[in-house]
Amino acid sequence: MTEPIVRVSGLTKVFRSYRREEGLAAALKSLVRRVQTEIAAVSDVTFVIEPGEMVGYIGANGAGKSTTIKMLTGILTPTSGEIVCNGFVPDRDRTRYVATIGVVFGQRTQLWWDIAVVESFKLLKEIYGVSDEDYRRRMALFDTVLGINAYLHQPVRKLSLGERMRCDLAASLIHRPPLLFLDEPTIGLDIVAKANVREFLQEINRKEGTTVLLTTHDLSDIETLCRRVIVIDHGRLLFDGPLASLRDRILPVTSVVFDVKRAPEAVELRFNGLQAREIASHRYAVDIDRRAISAASAVKEIVNRFEVTDLMIEEPQIEEVVKRIYREGIA
Repeated sequence: MTEPIVRVSGLTKVFRSYRREEGLAAALKSLVRRVQTEIAAVSDVTFVIEPGEMVGYIGANGAGKSTTIKMLTGILTPTSGEIVCNGFVPDRDRTRYVATIGVVFGQRTQLWWDIAVVESFKLLKEIYGVSDEDYRRRMALFDTVLGINAYLHQPVRKLSLGERMRCDLAASLIHRPPLLFLDEPTIGLDIVAKANVREFLQEINRKEGTTVLLTTHDLSDIETLCRRVIVIDHGRLLFDGPLASLRDRILPVTSVVFDVKRAPEAVELRFNGLQAREIASHRYAVDIDRRAISAASAVKEIVNRFEVTDLMIEEPQIEEVVKRIYREGIA
């Protein structure tokens, strides 16, 4: 049986700070007696990730996503709990561990700002001990999927955000790590740049089996790349499972949209406990609860009742599911 590539158990991170009161008297008092406050950024989080998985780690601002990533990469030391990634404890075995992972923080770059991109790649090649032959193969792959050859000889500071992000992705994978952490990798990118990044991640996962843990506020990234999602809120784990199961649990609604030759009468739009609504000329939609009726049964009823010229089934968008989680406090 294959060992999990990431194993997290009871992970907790508490930040301590000192509160300063307003006013001169309170400031003088705080010199001898400070009021300490504690904030649990991550609280008792447990999950495992198997080799080759692409997992979305989602939550609102301040939910604890970036804190978790920083502990998984060894930047922060947990207050309590256990982390094992690639067989290492990140904060304890950091020197050996970082050679087995790739990390991309969307708002920071790991490239040297004032030198040509290719020089940064060559420095990373030496740092990670990548052979000349492997380096050539990696660079050929990066150019095929990311098209980076066009700006290899430009300083990093002259690159657009999309170009820099492609180079950061390539830099994080130059040593062929089995585990890749991505924290907001598409933040600020345009539609074309986002599509390129997603295509590259899918290709790396398919060809090399790279395991990916992705945090993002762009839920289109999650829908495109991840079959499994972990939802965190106020440091606590709310959900861990397939994206389809999250939809079924939180918003188990499917819409059947259909076009008809003849506009039906109002009375015809209600049938077998279903209510069709008009959304455009000769176009109607029926919302069904998948727990009560299957989409196939609804489609059969619609086709038998109306002169249908076109039909489609629409699942709820992941954005709507997540909005409902935070709006209604669904755990």
